[in-house]
Amino acid sequence: MASEEKLKDIVYSGKSEIHGTGLFARRRIRKGERIGTYEGPPAKRNGTYVLWVYEEEGEEPVGRSGRNLLRYLNHSVPGNAEFDGFDLYARVGIMPGEEITFDYKEFD
Repeated sequence: MASEEKLKDIVYSGKSEIHGTGLFARRRIRKGERIGTYEGPPAKRNGTYVLWVYEEEGEEPVGRSGRNLLRYLNHSVPGNAEFDGFDLYARVGIMPGEEITFDYKEFD
């Protein structure tokens, strides 16, 4: 659904006060709204921009090496977004210009 072109209508990258480059809302994002999918090739080991997802309880995690704008997500507790698989959703309403974050510890 959310190709890179569609994703650019929703978010943009910019200088973050949290860390380096961050991901920001281009427009208002409603609570529960799907922001986009973390896209990239399969990851074989941990590294920068790798997201690990546990698809089934007790199974090995599946990783992707981020290649789209979602790779610029920074950590915050509790974060204003969360992943369901590789799909990112707004946990709360997010205003234009607000940095989009998620809690990395959910994936430890």
